[in-house]
Amino acid sequence: MSASEQPELEPELLQAVQAELERTLLGGERRYTQRESADLAGVDSERAQRLWQALGFTVDPDPDARTFTDGDVAALRNIDAIVASGALHPDLELAAARSLGQSMSRLAEWEVALMNTHILDRLETEYTGTTPSEREIRSFVDELLQRVLPLTETLQLYVWRRHLAATTGRNVVRAGGESAGRVLVVGFADMVGYTRLTRRIDADELNDLLEDFESTATGIVTQGGGWVIKTVGDEVMFAAEDPADAARIALALQESSGSRPDAPDLRVGMAQGPVLARFGDVFGSAVNIAARLTGAARPGTVLVDSTLAGVLDGDDRFRLRPLRALRVKDFHRLRPSVLRPPQD
Repeated sequence: MSASEQPELEPELLQAVQAELERTLLGGERRYTQRESADLAGVDSERAQRLWQALGFTVDPDPDARTFTDGDVAALRNIDAIVASGALHPDLELAAARSLGQSMSRLAEWEVALMNTHILDRLETEYTGTTPSEREIRSFVDELLQRVLPLTETLQLYVWRRHLAATTGRNVVRAGGESAGRVLVVGFADMVGYTRLTRRIDADELNDLLEDFESTATGIVTQGGGWVIKTVGDEVMFAAEDPADAARIALALQESSGSRPDAPDLRVGMAQGPVLARFGDVFGSAVNIAARLTGAARPGTVLVDSTLAGVLDGDDRFRLRPLRALRVKDFHRLRPSVLRPPQD
């Protein structure tokens, strides 16, 4: 069912269901003020507010507003306990909270989008034209969450543990922690003409396009020995430690795009160099160069910086064609090369 075909339900019913979902998910009613929740957690009130905002939640400007639950108190206690254990430096707690909040917010948006149509269909089937009692609404929500929530939480926990193991395998523990520099190949793959395309297709077609792009790109990157750092609409950012792995990933991305006649062309840019790995993202000159090369690449091509080209030069699995120096923002004389498969 598309967004335009969703059933029309009474606003009061939807509000009641939302309130019951919130009560169940948050582990109880909103019963504490900000100061009360901080006191119960044993955390300074100002620190609690900074942490709460870093996690991505709004704080009511009214200090007497009762907006916090027992679950919120437990969350603050857990953050404080992690810092007290020495596992997280106090100076990094806000950055860690921001990273966690942003990741969970995106995950929640995705999960609600998946469940939304199912919830609305059930409500339309069972309650259109009727006014359910509070007990019926509570039973509806409990049945829904008891069936879905434990499975979702178990899956999320396992996927997190699996990613934790994979990330640990990619990183050598260093004095100084995650902020220590690493030499990586960073790449971007960008759909050409995406903005124009969004004007010509409807929301369902756009959703299918993005789903196909993200799933294909993620499969190619992970199977190729790299990892996806993030996807932003029409662009995927990835990294690899081995330059040859990165080159194979880039060429495979281009091949996948060419195999689908209705798919937009891709342009890929990659650069190698030291990066700062910070809370799941990477930063540094190599990242900026890769982004600039992506913007300068012609549709259907892969551009690599001179450092990566020097590493790949002589490898008979790839072919490189040097280009004239590019003048791009913040980098006046980039000397890229076009990366191609040997038979091209």
